[in-house]
Amino acid sequence: MLNLKQGGPKQDAKKQGVQKLAVVLFNLGGPDSPDAVKPFLFNLFNDKAIISAPAPIRWLLAKWISFKRAPVAKKIYAEIGGRSPILELTKAQAQALEGVLKTNMAETEAQVFVSMRYWHPFASETAGAVKSFAPDKIILLPLYPQYSTTTTRSSFDEWKMVAKKLGITAETKSICCWPTDPGFIAAEAKLLNEAVAVATTTITSGTPVEVLFSAHGLPKRTVERTGDPYPEQVVAGAKAIVSAADKLAPGNAGKFSWKVSYQSRVGPLEWIGPDTEDEIRRAGKRKAALIIVPLAFVSEHSETLVELDIEYKAVAKKAGVKNYIRVPAVGTHPDFINGLAGLVSSALSADCDPSPGAGCANRCQPKDKSEAQSEAMACPAAVVE
Repeated sequence: MLNLKQGGPKQDAKKQGVQKLAVVLFNLGGPDSPDAVKPFLFNLFNDKAIISAPAPIRWLLAKWISFKRAPVAKKIYAEIGGRSPILELTKAQAQALEGVLKTNMAETEAQVFVSMRYWHPFASETAGAVKSFAPDKIILLPLYPQYSTTTTRSSFDEWKMVAKKLGITAETKSICCWPTDPGFIAAEAKLLNEAVAVATTTITSGTPVEVLFSAHGLPKRTVERTGDPYPEQVVAGAKAIVSAADKLAPGNAGKFSWKVSYQSRVGPLEWIGPDTEDEIRRAGKRKAALIIVPLAFVSEHSETLVELDIEYKAVAKKAGVKNYIRVPAVGTHPDFINGLAGLVSSALSADCDPSPGAGCANRCQPKDKSEAQSEAMACPAAVVE
């Protein structure tokens, strides 16, 4: 059990032969100016994890899609100053985590780096900085709580490629996912309880309170083709948050009903559901107060600041939702950062068999659906070497 107040179990990493430790945080990234929107979109859609067509066809599709979507995307980012805040917010998380690691691993020189998938700093840039640091061990830590081939595996594959090119030979461990990590869940539960308190004190008696745990959606065929455990992990996280919220404030869970939903649906393909926007309209028909928890996003960006705070809020108002409250992303919440520190400590001490399918190796990277389902809940302790 992690000691959240102390940032997880303290590890004397030097006794394990680790004198310099590099932790790499992964996220998607976002455009840092209006001119960066189109190339950012191209990088996104040129990823084989997003569009699985052969490279020449994927390149052409990415060019076309980014050309068509750039004007709309620019308007979205214009709502939040013309750029994404995700890099600055991720750097703040990295700084907070580094502070906890330095406290818990006083004899180890720990440094936390940021690597973005589709915009600067790219994995190639971050890997260069890591190589210059010359660590004894590297921990790869995605800021995606739930595993998906479109996020975690894509980031890991890119890192492995550039690390090999740069000749990085330090022992590397990858934390595949942490959908029910105690620190993450504690932070989400506290934020949810704060929102419930606001909702229940600002509505008339008898008004139902509903909670939507909104996660970024995926095309249904992506889940079916890859055996992606993402939907199961989203549900597991939501259940854990509700349970933790009730333990922190006994009886609180009885004040609301809850459901998982998925946002950001685009294109003609069928996506996993239910859709967040549809669920907001249904809540309006019931004249309910609505709390939105973005449990798949750990920092603020366009999907929270624009889609949830502006677009869906307008949908809620029009639909008749009595009170619309959006829970903030966990950001640098102390419980969350301490939870990440605990994951790093656990990864350092993990003794995993690196052969495929053995021990905790290759968990959350299923080759078929049955493996995905069997491994889906094992992720918080899983490390891929």
